[in-house]
Amino acid sequence: MAEEPTSWKEALNSEKEFQDFITNYFKEHKELSGSYDIPSYYEHYTVHLDSHEGIVITLTTGMNQTGDTGNAPTPMPFKQKEAMSIEDFRKLILHKKFADQNMSLADVFQVVAGVPDANN
Repeated sequence: MAEEPTSWKEALNSEKEFQDFITNYFKEHKELSGSYDIPSYYEHYTVHLDSHEGIVITLTTGMNQTGDTGNAPTPMPFKQKEAMSIEDFRKLILHKKFADQNMSLADVFQVVAGVPDANN
């Protein structure tokens, strides 16, 4: 993901700058998505900006079918939705001590959604 002229890390220093950055980011990108898949389990998330709810993160988790399951029903995926204001998201980032200072905005959304990275 290419960084904007003012990076999200620089914009964190000001409530207004961060709100402007996030608003402009989602005007251009509409939605951000990511996933984590292993043979037995998956997690997919999407993030978008809603004019009423703020930042909306939707996380879908489920079990992948593996091997011979006989007549066992396919488990339904679990969908969870969380909404937060842009300022609450900024505060969450400010109070979170990220181990990797080179995280992208997509990485931060992944952490907030609770999706493990490929190394976990």
